[in-house]
Amino acid sequence: MSLPQPDHGVLRKAQRGDERAFCIIVRAYQVPVYNYVLRMVGDRTLAEDLTQEVFLRVYQGLPRFSLRSKFTTWLFQVTKNRVLDELRATERRPRAVVDLDDIPPLEVVDAPFERLEAIDAVWRAVERLSVDLKMALLLRDVVGLSYSEIADSLEVTLSTVKWRIWKAREDVQLALAREGIEVFEDREAEAVAAVAVPVLAPPALPAA
Repeated sequence: MSLPQPDHGVLRKAQRGDERAFCIIVRAYQVPVYNYVLRMVGDRTLAEDLTQEVFLRVYQGLPRFSLRSKFTTWLFQVTKNRVLDELRATERRPRAVVDLDDIPPLEVVDAPFERLEAIDAVWRAVERLSVDLKMALLLRDVVGLSYSEIADSLEVTLSTVKWRIWKAREDVQLALAREGIEVFEDREAEAVAAVAVPVLAPPALPAA
């Protein structure tokens, strides 16, 4: 399901500095942004901080945003840039061991134990993908952007996006096969995109 665009009236008010309108936008998009960031950085507290920073950047850049473009494309372009900045900074710092137990589990109601094991295996496989493959896959299967929106957000060609998503899915399937886990049906795959997330406070906005 495609991520909806914000109401143009609300967006115009937010561009003029209306904080109430901007908070409506934050509430509408903070969960997909947080989910995406969390799965990229693997740390809940860091993901919350980065999500706040993303929306602060969005607030600061809104007056220059062109209404001829899709807001979601621009939003995840901003998010991608902040995540890449953080990943580059992390590479320059001493590496800490990422404990996958720190990432909140998927909440699947009444799911059998075997399926929960399979979902955990999927996320372990996703965690091992390269940054480029992971970004494309998460934007498609977790956030719900179209292929063209992903291409614009990642600033690559449409054919590159299609290849990255195909390659990411293939790598995940091969990882599951090595663990003896069957590939999910389409309906079950939808459950993989459901992540439990906190409700974040609106970012602290700069004084006028």
